[in-house]
Amino acid sequence: METRPLGDTGQESAVMTFGAIALNWLEQEGANQMVELVLDHGVNHFDVAPTYGDAELKLGPKLRQHRDDIFLGCKTQERDYEGAKRKLERSLDRLGVDSIDLHQFHGLEYEEELDTITGDGGALEVYREAKAEGKIDHIGLTSHGDPDLILDAIDRIDDLETVMFPYNPVVAGKDDAEHDYEAVLERCEAEGIGTLGIKAFAKGPWPSTDELPEADRPYANWYEPVDSPDEIRERFDFAASRGLDTVVNPGDPKLVAMVLDAASRYEGMDEARQRALIEELRHEDSPVPEQLHH
Repeated sequence: METRPLGDTGQESAVMTFGAIALNWLEQEGANQMVELVLDHGVNHFDVAPTYGDAELKLGPKLRQHRDDIFLGCKTQERDYEGAKRKLERSLDRLGVDSIDLHQFHGLEYEEELDTITGDGGALEVYREAKAEGKIDHIGLTSHGDPDLILDAIDRIDDLETVMFPYNPVVAGKDDAEHDYEAVLERCEAEGIGTLGIKAFAKGPWPSTDELPEADRPYANWYEPVDSPDEIRERFDFAASRGLDTVVNPGDPKLVAMVLDAASRYEGMDEARQRALIEELRHEDSPVPEQLHH
């Protein structure tokens, strides 16, 4: 599988990142098999979080077995010092490792959160201390709904090394500020900040719970995904051709194999096809940023 530099981190990440939330829906044996499958396809960048149910625990055994082959991203939704420190130690404990390669502020939504993170007694202090102690190597952030806030964070956190954000043809086709991830991509490229794309496979928001109760949704994602091999390949090719360093799979384990296949066969997408896809989908509903929870 193709690899790309993850900004200036020194990491060469596979063009697909394994979103390990998928492991939460599997028994341990199935989780072990999925990790082996992902590694066999050449994926070397994994992403997990404390909020992904048991995903940290399910990842643990194979992560420890293949630690040298996996660039491990984790996250915290805690914004203050005490909370972030506690969650970092908990993640290290649950994963059973001594260090995390990339630790990210998870799901940044509001300016006030950024104020807390970067202020006295904020989570950034924990990250910087942990970096000095060798518990984490790189600092990143993820955000689901406000490109301007990401740009602001880049201004305010001078040691920020990666950002993760939504990117797909629907988002690319909207020409308003709340979908302007092109500006984020350009800024990151200029400053050597690594970029990870999420929601690449989003078809749109699920129908209302009246129309389709949560229990009847065929996939565990909080948005409705595209789910045919051709659509998944098209969406993967689009996202990977737009300048992202790596693209994260959707969270449902049933979709992972199709994304692995698409990523393994990735050869790019020409600009004419990219433009046609944006044109085709620009008026669809985007699940970003309507619901900001992950």
